[in-house]
Amino acid sequence: MAGKIDGRLKELGIELPPAPAPAANYVPFVITDSLVFVAGQISMDETGPICGRLGDGYSVEQGRAAARSCALNLLAQLREACDGDLDRIRQVVRLGGFVNCTPDFVDQPAVVNGASDLIVEVFGDRGRHARTAVGCGALPLGVAVEVDGIVRLD
Repeated sequence: MAGKIDGRLKELGIELPPAPAPAANYVPFVITDSLVFVAGQISMDETGPICGRLGDGYSVEQGRAAARSCALNLLAQLREACDGDLDRIRQVVRLGGFVNCTPDFVDQPAVVNGASDLIVEVFGDRGRHARTAVGCGALPLGVAVEVDGIVRLD
């Protein structure tokens, strides 16, 4: 029987991608006590990395969509960390958002809302989290956004 969160994903028309494999010498998540630390998830879809630079021909709406893709990949990693049972997530504690942007771009929070909004949409109050949204001069593979997270499990 599918759990509540699986049902919510289905209701939202969301099918999680497979959890992306690490691209270097790290693990995709670490569980310590009741916390899961999820490594940075880059903006990526079924066709590959979503690249772009905010403030340089890449819109806030495109950035928000890229951040949402990061959140989908983060959820896929959490599904692995929870042995397939996303109902074990008690609280999304924190998201860190990194935006590939020009030095004068100042709408990082609006971009990272793409990830935050999805997490709250899926988990409700358990998805409300602390967050950072910072600008970077470059991100791996030239992607537009990267998001990491800390989650508390039951």
